[in-house]
Amino acid sequence: MTEVLRRGRASLAFGFFAQGVAFALLVTRIPAVQDRYGVSDALLPVFLAAVPVLAGAGSVATERLVKRIPPSRLLRWSQPVVLLALLGVGAGERMAELGVALALFGLAVGALDASMNMLGVSLQREYGRSIMLGFHAVYSLGGILGASLAWAGAHWHLALWVSYLPVVLVLLPAVLVGSRWYVDADGGGREAVPAADGAERSEGVVFKALLPLCLVMTFAYIGDSTVSNWSAKYLQDVLGSSEQLATVPYNLYMVTTLFGRAVGDLGVRLYGAVAVVRVGASVAAAGFAVVAVAPGAWAGTGGFTLVGLGLCVLVPQTFAAAGRLFPGASDAAVARLNVFNYVGFLIGSPLVGALGDAWSYRGAMAVPMVLVLVTFGYARSFTPQPDRYGGGHERPRTPDVGRGSNGV
Repeated sequence: MTEVLRRGRASLAFGFFAQGVAFALLVTRIPAVQDRYGVSDALLPVFLAAVPVLAGAGSVATERLVKRIPPSRLLRWSQPVVLLALLGVGAGERMAELGVALALFGLAVGALDASMNMLGVSLQREYGRSIMLGFHAVYSLGGILGASLAWAGAHWHLALWVSYLPVVLVLLPAVLVGSRWYVDADGGGREAVPAADGAERSEGVVFKALLPLCLVMTFAYIGDSTVSNWSAKYLQDVLGSSEQLATVPYNLYMVTTLFGRAVGDLGVRLYGAVAVVRVGASVAAAGFAVVAVAPGAWAGTGGFTLVGLGLCVLVPQTFAAAGRLFPGASDAAVARLNVFNYVGFLIGSPLVGALGDAWSYRGAMAVPMVLVLVTFGYARSFTPQPDRYGGGHERPRTPDVGRGSNGV
């Protein structure tokens, strides 16, 4: 079983890595996509908003599908669709083709994110120790590589499809081969476990218990989208940096995110998830505070760096906490929680932009600061509670190895 779990962990980590590369290649080349298809500034937000909306729909659909189809199989087929849709974005010529490609990308990303984190939660349960932050660290590494490849494509003035095609040709067969070793824990939460008192769990009770984690997920992604969408503009327009320096904060944010997630699992094992979440929320809030009062560009860059170091632990630990809270229905919990990933992404960037235009961008940075700090108050929701709804102690289960290619 140890070898099965080890292979499952490695193959899932590569899936996270591939998704990080693909997503970064899309979001960092948005200006090139806009130029290729002639999308106006007024219409661009509609296209960009459609992706997370459809991703949320894909995540909701995944919650229903995993009752009959194992998450490994959903992940095995959603990841190639994401890669092919990315290539479609780069290769199309008409705006209708862009719409179809982005719609497929959004729906597939929702299914991929949900199923990927379902497998991560179940693997962590089998391991009996924190490993979720490691998966998300590999995702960050993929994001750094994808952003670097996007920079190279822009620097050499390569057509989008020329930039995307080699990546898809490498990653597509690799993820299909790697998917042979995905691991599904028995049951996987696909059938709800009765409560300890024999009473039936209602959907309302489940959502009520999950709500604090949903809020944490939303606040974390409001903070993340603030950095990804506004850090460059903030440094250049508010702090007076050069255009070149304005690109530095997001790169440092990604690097510190990778570092924080790489060491985060060790912190959870030594001090517990509650302590790690509280420290992360405090550091991220302090980072936004530094950004809001920064006297110059380098101070602002340091603030965004702190945000990455603190914010990076929240999302992986939120997924892990949902799995612990509902050990008998972890797939459903992860799928519902994943929807709030996209809620935060949809709210964050427009909220900061509207406040910046109507008030000031310095004041707007205080909003994600306060929301992330609120996470400190929800940290107790990250306490291990395997018995609350699962009807018994967690027990190691014999995993089922990769579906699809093995004919299961």
